[in-house]
Amino acid sequence: MKVSVITVCFNSAQTIENTLLSVAAQTHPDIEHIVVDGASTDGTLEIVERHGKRVARLISEPDHGIYDAMNKGLGLVTGDVIGFLNADDVYADNGVLARVSAIMEKQKLDALFGDAEFVNQARPNQPLRRYRSDRFHPERIAWGWMPAHPALFLKRNLYERFGVFRTHYRIAGDFELVARMFHGNTLAYRHIPEVLVRMRTGGISTGGWRNTLLLNREVLQACRENHIPTNLLKILSKYPSKLLEFLHR
Repeated sequence: MKVSVITVCFNSAQTIENTLLSVAAQTHPDIEHIVVDGASTDGTLEIVERHGKRVARLISEPDHGIYDAMNKGLGLVTGDVIGFLNADDVYADNGVLARVSAIMEKQKLDALFGDAEFVNQARPNQPLRRYRSDRFHPERIAWGWMPAHPALFLKRNLYERFGVFRTHYRIAGDFELVARMFHGNTLAYRHIPEVLVRMRTGGISTGGWRNTLLLNREVLQACRENHIPTNLLKILSKYPSKLLEFLHR
């Protein structure tokens, strides 16, 4: 089963080398790595050319935000399974994509997801928080729950069936996509209780209280657009459980 990995980046020279090396080190034999760059000027492209052993396609041009860039990647992939790995994230070990492919093929899954660890860039071996994707279930979308996006793998035909990212979202486009695909509980999916991805803090979803406010407003909007009854208090009620992730790593 061919696995396509999409990495979107912009001026990511400080972090993208580790991402590229992480994909290149995967033991799964059939990997397609697509890199979509937003016209970087800091040397990112030179690093991709130097270390992108498994990069099948590289495009570099201005875009209209992260979800527009992700959609460009989706337009290029040829794999059976698609995952997104951000330009400051890495896979937890070299066998992640091999395990994902084997489980999805054997169990005929539409989707598979695992957990993610948030790490500090200065101390990447000391996890700060474990994002536990096992708390997600389609019935909990109304509470704002979703799997960790970089640890979520979807069959390509789901994008053909449900569509791609909606680009009017700035920060919760991945949540909206999950809501659109999983609402109704018709997909064959599985959570595996292991860390698949390590994510550096400081990304758009962990960038302070203003981003948190925007995120929750967009989560509410995504639920309404997909006819999922909810309210802001319901969405905010997940935060005590999220705080526990800092204690139980």
